[in-house]
Amino acid sequence: MSGRTSRGLLAGIFVVAGTMHFIIPASYEGIMPPWLPWHRGLVYLSGLLEIAGGVGLLIPRTRRAAGIGLVLLLVAVWPANLQMVLDARAADRPLWHETLLWLRLPLQLVLIAWVWRASRRRDS
Repeated sequence: MSGRTSRGLLAGIFVVAGTMHFIIPASYEGIMPPWLPWHRGLVYLSGLLEIAGGVGLLIPRTRRAAGIGLVLLLVAVWPANLQMVLDARAADRPLWHETLLWLRLPLQLVLIAWVWRASRRRDS
């Protein structure tokens, strides 16, 4: 896959994911760790940052900054992914469901690597 195609796909994923924060915010609020304040505001902020980062990947002048921002955002939202696992365990969800959520955690590292590479790559 070319750098341009990879970056376009990644940008689309972030723009769609960020948009979903505004369409179904309660779903995102439900996975936030209870120790975090201002759940709705953080959902909107993270959605806005995902959209901005996705668009920023497409603009050569902002590509590197967008990549750094998205990597930081992916690290910042990791506790919500862990919270989903903890909530599934507390709700006694089926083992397959909990397993999928556990497998999702290391996939965050793959996404971080993809963002980093896509934000550093020049078009051929």
